[in-house]
Amino acid sequence: MLGNIVTGCSVLAPAGMLSELSNGLGVTIHAAGLLITFGAIVLCVGSPVTAWLTSRFERRALLTATLLVLTLTNAASAFAPDYDSLLIIRLMMLAVGVLYTPQAAGTAALIVPVEKRGSTIAYIFLGWSLAAAIGLPLITFIASRYGFRVTYGAIALTGLVSCLLLWWRLPGGLHGAPVDLRTWADLGRNPTVILLLSITTLQMSGQFVVLTFMGPLLGKLTGANADAVGIVFALYGIFGFVGIAIATRIVDSWGAWKTSVLFTVLLLAGVAGWALRAGAYALMAASVAVWGLGFASTNSMQQVRLVGAAPALASASVSLNTSVLYIGQAIGSAIGGLLFAREWLYSAGYVATAFVAAALAVVVMTRPRQTARAAAAE
Repeated sequence: MLGNIVTGCSVLAPAGMLSELSNGLGVTIHAAGLLITFGAIVLCVGSPVTAWLTSRFERRALLTATLLVLTLTNAASAFAPDYDSLLIIRLMMLAVGVLYTPQAAGTAALIVPVEKRGSTIAYIFLGWSLAAAIGLPLITFIASRYGFRVTYGAIALTGLVSCLLLWWRLPGGLHGAPVDLRTWADLGRNPTVILLLSITTLQMSGQFVVLTFMGPLLGKLTGANADAVGIVFALYGIFGFVGIAIATRIVDSWGAWKTSVLFTVLLLAGVAGWALRAGAYALMAASVAVWGLGFASTNSMQQVRLVGAAPALASASVSLNTSVLYIGQAIGSAIGGLLFAREWLYSAGYVATAFVAAALAVVVMTRPRQTARAAAAE
């Protein structure tokens, strides 16, 4: 879970300091946003490839080495002399860092009983909520006062601590099922897995149309300064923490599908609220809080449902989910960048809402058959 905080901060950091990166490196806001877009492309390609290449590695060594690379590349980012250097370092960082989240989820499944798998995977993803709840506001706060270089240094220090703790506390000798070409073919023939992956793509595409440029959008639409932007990021993350804490408590009794429907509805309500209330800071902030309830919870439920849909293929399916998650980030941030560059600021919220509404429709379509039959009998 702590490693996911570091991973989340490493992935999301540019979104919290776009203005500082733009000013410090002498590039436009749109160009700074491409750090997220290009990074997401590396992440989406790298997730299944690295899952295949490292499936036979011992998990403690693999996860610790991944965190060590994140630590070193964040430290290198603090000394990047220009935009091109920072982009290259970031792509190297994420090419390795993509391993952490899916392998952490797969490792969790190895060390807990089956009946606790859902809540444990949701707990692991609490790290991403904390990255948004604490990490993004701190990134915005530190960068606005001390610059992006100090911010990268702080992430590197946090990564070092997490790396040492993981090596100390995680049991050794953990190995998952090997991933081979047949594994990918089996997943491709599973219609439930394909639908679940499409849900992740739609959810993330919609969110990152706005999330990548949330700070600059708030500044242009409401005149919000860095501290006001930090408050909105904090609301997003704090309510994300609340949402995933609730999901962790109810998923074992409700089931992953019902829990997924609940939090996707909240996600849609929040994104739609942003679109409808654009220009009013307080109302947009309130909408982001509702949005936050759903953002991490929906993704953790996706992981739980994928593990349940094909338990023997969990390592591969979770890595594919991570891959399409980053495909969604790339699609969303690219669309958001184009809208921002053309000053179509109000349109971003409506485009995001359309993506999330489509995701909810697919969630409803994937209702488990046993549940549907039981409801019909009642």
